Amino acid sequence: MAKLSHYDKRGKARMVDVTAKSVTQRTAVAQAFVKMSPRVLAAVRKLKNPKGDPLEVARIAGISAAKRTAEWIPLCHPLPLTHIDVHPRVCKNGVEIRTQVTATAQTGVEMEALVAAAAAALTVYDMCKALDKGIEIQDVFLLKKTGGKSGDFFREGRIPTKHRKAGKSQEGSARFTKSS
Repeated sequence: MAKLSHYDKRGKARMVDVTAKSVTQRTAVAQAFVKMSPRVLAAVRKLKNPKGDPLEVARIAGISAAKRTAEWIPLCHPLPLTHIDVHPRVCKNGVEIRTQVTATAQTGVEMEALVAAAAAALTVYDMCKALDKGIEIQDVFLLKKTGGKSGDFFREGRIPTKHRKAGKSQEGSARFTKSS
């Protein structure tokens, strides 16, 4: 069985020591989806939401959250992020959120990209809940990560499409490739 990196020899939780790891450029891309009714979606499209533009506020929330990931996830390292991009996009049944985070560091930025996507999705919910509390947050996952000792990861196949068009959802499998 592989050694668990977040536990010391006595089984106590610890932050991983990355002192000896190489500093490399690392990038991660994540996504989240906020499913909403046609009525709420129409209000988002027409900017007729009682709280304002949920997409712009979600973009800022995602950026802010990525910068504070170490405060959300207890054993994450605070990282010097060099780029954060959050793109909320209106789709057929809701809002798709894609995030990209980059850093030149000793550890990866997957959690920063995922936290950005989750915070942006939660913000869309918060901005729209006055119209419908039945909004759902779905499909929060990592799409891609590059850099670091463990190699690159790319989600293969099609990502869930239930929110983009009618039809059966198809999920991709994960693939790792070693960096040279």
